[in-house]
Amino acid sequence: QVQLVESGGGSVQAGGSLSLFCVASGRTFAVGWFRQAPGKEREFVAAIRSSGSSTYYADSVKGRFTISSDNAKNTVYLQMNSLKPEDTAVYYCAARYYSGNYDYAREYASWGQGTQVTVSS
Repeated sequence: QVQLVESGGGSVQAGGSLSLFCVASGRTFAVGWFRQAPGKEREFVAAIRSSGSSTYYADSVKGRFTISSDNAKNTVYLQMNSLKPEDTAVYYCAARYYSGNYDYAREYASWGQGTQVTVSS
């Protein structure tokens, strides 16, 4: 397992943009982003394969968010555009070490501490 550290969270107005960063201490099979809003369960946002850069997105963020990676830096990015108040949540990056269902949090073994994203109307 590896250690993960997220950064880049903050407060923005609706329609604005924000970039999140996740730095891993070592190699992974894939890295995903999840988010959890107050009173709601944790939900899948996006994921990217470490080899081949295949990407996966939740329907709620398709066309607005883009996940990318720089394997040389062990870093995964989440570019968030056209932000909505509904995007307000704590965002977590997580690492997995085998192929499976990329939208299932239980299949990820390593988790970061989270970074807060707040979108005002």
